[in-house]
Amino acid sequence: MLRLVKVTLVGAGSTVFAKTLIGDLLSVPQLRDATVALMDVDSERLRTSEVVARRLADSFGAKVRVEATSDRRAALAGADYVITMFQVGGYRPATVTDFEVPKRFGLRQTIGDTLGIGGIMRGLRTIPVLVDVCRDMEEVCADALLLQYVNPMAMLCWAIARASSIRTVGLCHSVQGTARDLAADLGIPAAEVEYVCAGINHLAFYLELRHRGRDLYPDLRRIAEEGGEPEWNRVRYELFRRFGYFSTESSEHLAEYVPWFIKAARPGLVDQFNVPLDEYPRRCERQIEEWEELRAALEDGAEVTSARSDEYGAGIVRACETGEPFRFNGNVINGDRLVENLPEQCCVEVPCVADERGITPETVGALPPQLAALIQTNVNVQALTVEAALTGRRDHVDHAAMLDPHTGAELSLAEIHELVDALLAAHGDLIPPLH
Repeated sequence: MLRLVKVTLVGAGSTVFAKTLIGDLLSVPQLRDATVALMDVDSERLRTSEVVARRLADSFGAKVRVEATSDRRAALAGADYVITMFQVGGYRPATVTDFEVPKRFGLRQTIGDTLGIGGIMRGLRTIPVLVDVCRDMEEVCADALLLQYVNPMAMLCWAIARASSIRTVGLCHSVQGTARDLAADLGIPAAEVEYVCAGINHLAFYLELRHRGRDLYPDLRRIAEEGGEPEWNRVRYELFRRFGYFSTESSEHLAEYVPWFIKAARPGLVDQFNVPLDEYPRRCERQIEEWEELRAALEDGAEVTSARSDEYGAGIVRACETGEPFRFNGNVINGDRLVENLPEQCCVEVPCVADERGITPETVGALPPQLAALIQTNVNVQALTVEAALTGRRDHVDHAAMLDPHTGAELSLAEIHELVDALLAAHGDLIPPLH
């Protein structure tokens, strides 16, 4: 007989994503009598998420116990699984600051949540909060598994590994999402695509890509050679042409991880490769609208239903509880040289198996040298941001920004120092004091 489990969502006021994850959990019959604890600092959003959770339970006929609180330690107490899904500082003021201040220096971004100056700032304000969550977990649910969804993913998982004993795995949807996109490009069913994918979060590569044992890369190269890629995916296909392997992250993300596509001195590149500048603020505005629409519908008594998504969280919980293996790509520390030619202390995204033993990552060997070299340019920024956040050293923020591929390609060293000063001042208390 399976035990009764408790799953805690920290940042549950992200109602649309919370709805997806709770729906996924309740789609697993073995989890329909679990306790789902919702925690958020925004009481209004928390109430909305609580209503969503209760109506989802009704739609599944589940006996799930729903708890909602702004007390983080209470929500975490006795948890078996903790899901983090928060955004420190929110869209306003934090994300707006990350985009608007760099614009004054001529530095434009697309997403700003993983790398670049926006990713660095998000890391600096998020790492301390996430470490505090882990400190609470060490005291009230030390054996819980942390399913970490917050960006910048690699930086945060790296920081947790250095600062805490909590077991964690970082989860994203870019690997399975891109596989689905490629299946559409190639005209084959997504469920029939087979792959081996490894690298770092948002910059992993399909080392093998097959359909019923047949290598799909010749077909993909034919699309690239004929210029048949979708208009919205030109950046990734261009990188594929030059590096020989397809990347997991979307073109709008990828454009700001490298120095080649967003250049103030070459504005034609943005048009040529269809790079959507300021894309993340637009998405945030849409998500706020979706939340308002959902809240209004709930007030009118709307039922809430949810179809199973391809997020990994529920599959991992089910596997750990039942012992039935679940394969996925997860973000873990490279301590056993899972990826041979990346640093052992960094966070890598590799194939993993979840079962009754927990999470077991798989060794993938050495990446092709050009991929390891490209990834290392991002790892450098991650390492210095984590160092700055955990030690409080102000100079390492500069170092991270100076070595960032996109920022360094656009600004001088003096301009980068001034930009960092301006951003730290604008963020105020959201980022702990640096020295």
